[in-house]
Amino acid sequence: MNPKVDKYLEHVKTWKSELELLRTIIISCGLSEDFKWRNPCYSFKGKNIVIIGGFKAFCSLSFFKGAILKDTEGILKKPGPNSRSTKLIPFTSTKEVIALEAILKRYIYEAIAIEEAGIQVKIDKTDELNYPEELKSEFLEKPEFETAFKELTKGRQRGYILHFTSAKQSKTRTSRILKCEARILKGFGFNDCTCGLSKRKPNCDGSHKQLQNK
Repeated sequence: MNPKVDKYLEHVKTWKSELELLRTIIISCGLSEDFKWRNPCYSFKGKNIVIIGGFKAFCSLSFFKGAILKDTEGILKKPGPNSRSTKLIPFTSTKEVIALEAILKRYIYEAIAIEEAGIQVKIDKTDELNYPEELKSEFLEKPEFETAFKELTKGRQRGYILHFTSAKQSKTRTSRILKCEARILKGFGFNDCTCGLSKRKPNCDGSHKQLQNK
């Protein structure tokens, strides 16, 4: 067991019992324990298999390649509408965890077998990005901005587009685009670290707040 996870569980305020049960079940399947992305994470031969964590309404066991698990019990859920690979199982009581213990182990062993076989989640290559009209307008006025945006990885482009299009009003979408223009021109993704302090680059972990507090 990883001491970082021990410390995490000591200070967790909600779902402590449920998370401790999930931890015991996962470790019994032979996975290595680590602490990544601020949550207990479990791997097999260096490959991430599952991660556990708590939210306001539930705690969860998430499979990194849940999209290709058979899910014979129909218990896997998408963490969000745009999730392509990860799927999770939500829990709101220790009774639910105990009742599903055998099934959880079966799913974990299947996830391990998937990694051993080198199976990857297939992403539909025809899934083109839909640029909002406000972004297209900026591209017309600023060719260098369009070039910088399209040089970003598809994942980073998609992250920005989701941020822009989640705004209901056109003026808000335009405002968001303009605010992000500078970081896009520098090649940064929406969630990338720009201050250089993050301990989990390229993602931002909030370390920039240290600068704000000085």
